[in-house]
Amino acid sequence: MSVSQSEKAKKFRKLHEGPGAFLIPNPWDAGTARMLTTLGFEALATTSAGLAFSLGRRDGQGLIAREEVLAHIREIVGASDLPVSADLENGFGDAPEVAAEAIRLGAAAGLVGGSIEDATGDERRPIYDREHAVERVRAAVEAVRALPFPFTLTARAENFLHGREDLDDTIGRLQAFAEAGADVVYAPGLPSLEAIQTVCTAVAPRPVNALVGAAGRSVAELALAGVRRISTGSALHRAAMGGFWNAAKEMKDQGTFTFLEKAVSFAELSNFMASR
Repeated sequence: MSVSQSEKAKKFRKLHEGPGAFLIPNPWDAGTARMLTTLGFEALATTSAGLAFSLGRRDGQGLIAREEVLAHIREIVGASDLPVSADLENGFGDAPEVAAEAIRLGAAAGLVGGSIEDATGDERRPIYDREHAVERVRAAVEAVRALPFPFTLTARAENFLHGREDLDDTIGRLQAFAEAGADVVYAPGLPSLEAIQTVCTAVAPRPVNALVGAAGRSVAELALAGVRRISTGSALHRAAMGGFWNAAKEMKDQGTFTFLEKAVSFAELSNFMASR
């Protein structure tokens, strides 16, 4: 029996209430969504980088059209009964009403959560002015509140991904996003566990999402710092591509196939997938 969008939304919201932190891995297609569902994760999130790389394009430069992202969302949602949140980047436009429309369209595609970031996609001015960024979050919040279920909105401060290593400004933005009504806040690329803990303290009790990586080596460590949700971003896609790249290099450079020793069997992969 399929799970309704409202039920998924309530389940997803409850995951943010704790205790501790939960993992939300990021598949990049229907097959990986099915695999992660079978493994027993409680929710999934899309990855803009995983989608872009799988299409042979760069991430974060506005090269993926909104309709392509919505089709991808429908693919992931259709492959799993788990709650799905999406990386909606900057909402596919600068104006607050465009960010709000991204939320409405994402919800119509089956999402129960999504993120809006303050990165512009323009290398000449990579981050929106704070006031404008807050207006965009506020518009997204209004769109969320008009939905018939509790959509979980994440607001992202992207300073550290764009060479602006200003923790005070990042915290100020996250606090402003929380005040505007964002349900979760997120600053990817924070440089240390101490920085993550400082952010969690500054925005408490608002749930904080953290990205797997060097700043936190385990779920337990990040949870102790105050993180409530841990996403993998492009990490799983890059891990898979690392296996592909190393296997291809081994064949080309050495003429051997030892990579097969670590490969998932055909039968095991087949068991994850739909039969029709």
